[in-house]
Amino acid sequence: MLDIVENLGKRQLSVTSFASRYSVTTRYIQKLFEGEGTTFTEYVLERRLLEANRLPGDSRYAERSIGDIAFKVGFGDLSYFTRSFRRRFGMTPSDAREQARRDGAIL
Repeated sequence: MLDIVENLGKRQLSVTSFASRYSVTTRYIQKLFEGEGTTFTEYVLERRLLEANRLPGDSRYAERSIGDIAFKVGFGDLSYFTRSFRRRFGMTPSDAREQARRDGAIL
């Protein structure tokens, strides 16, 4: 799973690409994630959202646009990113950035 985290920025992250990379079947990868109570796609989405939520607090990304951050973590559609972020964190990415600034969480 560490390999997945290291490759979050690749938009074409898929079960098929990972199965091919490790010479296993896609079903094998799917079963691994099912054993953890999730799917490959859900896991990748969650990791991307967590990383996107972390980056605005990093001084290297504090002034980057929300779109830049979304694309950096592998989202190709800004609207989908914003909807997913709001569903996961209960606020928009811009609101999360502003909250980090108010809380002094920018590192």
